[in-house]
Amino acid sequence: MKSILARHQKTLIIAALLVLLTVICTALEPRFISRDGVGLILKYAGLYGIIALGVSFVIITGGIDLSIGSWIGLSAVLFPVLMRDYGMGAGPAVAAVLGISAMAGVLHGVLVTKLRLQPFLVTLCGLFIYRGLARIVGGNREQMVPPGAQWMREGLVKGQPLGDLPVPAVFLLLLALAALAAVFLNQTVWGRHLVATGRNEQAARFSGVRTDAVRIMAYVLCSLLAGLAGILFLLEVNSAQGSGFGNFYELWAIAGAVLGGCSLRGGQAGVTGVLLGILMVAEVRQAVGLIVRDEFKEFVIGCFILAGVVADEVLSRFLSRRR
Repeated sequence: MKSILARHQKTLIIAALLVLLTVICTALEPRFISRDGVGLILKYAGLYGIIALGVSFVIITGGIDLSIGSWIGLSAVLFPVLMRDYGMGAGPAVAAVLGISAMAGVLHGVLVTKLRLQPFLVTLCGLFIYRGLARIVGGNREQMVPPGAQWMREGLVKGQPLGDLPVPAVFLLLLALAALAAVFLNQTVWGRHLVATGRNEQAARFSGVRTDAVRIMAYVLCSLLAGLAGILFLLEVNSAQGSGFGNFYELWAIAGAVLGGCSLRGGQAGVTGVLLGILMVAEVRQAVGLIVRDEFKEFVIGCFILAGVVADEVLSRFLSRRR
């Protein structure tokens, strides 16, 4: 029993912080845990959680992806354009967006591994390039969900009843993706190689790990999930404009991953922790909307994320000393 607690000590602490945050927010605003309030938290946890899972793969390798928000914007306008202007059905349009997303991930990975460019620089350039492409593809006009994809929107927004609580379908999708991610990281050779590359890339290479291929794979997974999230965010709000849709979404995803225990140094992550971290982010987003005046929202959110990162660093040092 003690060994199990020691192995999952950090996750348990994150869970305790999530419970504490819930109690504090409920005390400040009882509507926080209303039926509709919890439904909104789960919906945004699902949406942001998908990109948090994606960026966690990159963070495990010691990298970062700042282009996620721009890629979400590009995917969100590309999906209706493909259906309306090119006559694609909803299924082929989704497949096309995901295929293009995977190609973007390959490009990021190749630039980082083969040309040895810094991930920060590569994805920062991507942030500007993809935002520009989103404006070009969308004609800088608001793109609506096409009639042929409205059935997808209905399934996403209405959700599935679980007792008295309507659980958004996107949250159930997040849980399914998280289960796959956990199996991938813990039960497959590629997952173990991913973690080994993040902990010590040189040692992993000398051990026979194809570290370049592993890092490229991480960027592909990140871009794939960002492309999927772009479609889901579009379906959730029913319209998107290339000039601003998805702005700063990558910061929410990175915050959720870091709060969930992903080390920006690489080599450390847990799917359960990422889920708990993104639930905290979703709760803060909901609480700030209910409790804080508009002009203080960004300030409060920034302070909370900074406090979470500091707490993660202090906790990591404390646990490493105890070992």
